[in-house]
Amino acid sequence: MTAGSPGPVDDSDDKGGLRAALGGLTTRGRSFLAAGVAAAVCAFVLGQGDLLRVGLLLAVLPLVCVTVLYRTRYRVVGSRRLSPSRVPAGAEARVHLRMDNVSRLHTGLLMLQDRVPYVLGPRPRFVLDRVEPGGVREVSYRVRSDLRGRYPLGPLQLQLSDPFGMCELTRSFSAYDTLVVVPRTEPLPPLRLAGEASGYGEGRQRSLALAGEDDIIPRGYRHGDDLRRVHWRSTARHGELMVRREEQPQRAGCTVLLDTRRIAYQGGGPGSAFEWAVSGAASALVHMLERGFAVRLLTDEGSAAPGGDTDGFPGSIHESAESAGLMMDALAVVGHSDGGGLSRAHDVLRGGDEGLLVAFFGDLDEEQAAVAARMRQRSRGAVAFVLDSGDWTRDGRTAAPAVGSERLRLLREAGWTALPVPPGAELARLWQQAGQEGPGVRSSAAGTTTGFLGGRS
Repeated sequence: MTAGSPGPVDDSDDKGGLRAALGGLTTRGRSFLAAGVAAAVCAFVLGQGDLLRVGLLLAVLPLVCVTVLYRTRYRVVGSRRLSPSRVPAGAEARVHLRMDNVSRLHTGLLMLQDRVPYVLGPRPRFVLDRVEPGGVREVSYRVRSDLRGRYPLGPLQLQLSDPFGMCELTRSFSAYDTLVVVPRTEPLPPLRLAGEASGYGEGRQRSLALAGEDDIIPRGYRHGDDLRRVHWRSTARHGELMVRREEQPQRAGCTVLLDTRRIAYQGGGPGSAFEWAVSGAASALVHMLERGFAVRLLTDEGSAAPGGDTDGFPGSIHESAESAGLMMDALAVVGHSDGGGLSRAHDVLRGGDEGLLVAFFGDLDEEQAAVAARMRQRSRGAVAFVLDSGDWTRDGRTAAPAVGSERLRLLREAGWTALPVPPGAELARLWQQAGQEGPGVRSSAAGTTTGFLGGRS
């Protein structure tokens, strides 16, 4: 028997041949064959005809089972479905397996086995009864991982055995599936954010009330344009047919910066400082996307996800929704970089107004703290969550060293809302604290001073 995926296969295509089938003899089959050969040799030496017949029976039985099992022809189709295919670390996903017998023969007893990485749990095995012609069998199992990453599932394997247990043949399907385990995200409290008034929320509603959902910007008439959009006043002014052009209001932008330098973090595992930073970056970008911001994920190497586009942000809500999954996929596999500084990220940010900047830094020396401080000049507001990985490896039993306070002071003097991250801290609480400690901005509606997350707008 052979197997394939996703389409059906026939065992006549098996290139392993009968020799490969002989390799499928079980311990019982090999014992019978050895006992039969030994009995036949003893019968020949001793001249015992009855013993010879017994020996031949013992030797022939496993060979007959191999031949019958090898010559059994039926066609099966296997498929796998993940639900869901992207899960946060620590959550479970269910894998559904389906076997279709598309031949005209009943199958024998089948053992179904799926290959999974050890971090997802034990290898699942299922025993399927005989499947009638055109019959379907469905089974499922659960996988779970506390470590983010991309994990291949497959190939699916079928094991066929004869009724006497003399031989077992295993064939594999060819298809793989991938389970993406993304970082855990933590729901964050809604705060009034820097840059929101000009791109989203109340400010956006006010601008729509004044200008309407469509900004009227005339352009030249093109073949196929609706004549009802002809702007006659602009037509008379330009001397040619002009039509109204729709343009959506610009959305506020937010850059989430993740420091991945290897030298900036100590330790490893789900509870390490680096994993907290990755999870924090994922929580921040999801939260900002839910608030309607156009979000860009940036690393210390200057590369952005998705696709390494550093020219700008997604242009629409639809594009942001599509890129959110790609950014989470990128965070699922992000690892330490070998870079020693933040200069590449600074070069990307120095192009102009970058909106809100939310950064997750590891250990910063004096030079890198100065580079990070200069990043503040390219954003309307900036929030930094600074991790002392040494403090994390000491399980928080000692206070942060003085150099940590010095780098926080340097960032705050540059205009950052900088907060230290103690071991095991909750991002939601730090997020709320950042909104309270941000520089005061006077609210035009209430005439009171309000804390903005990120500082000046």
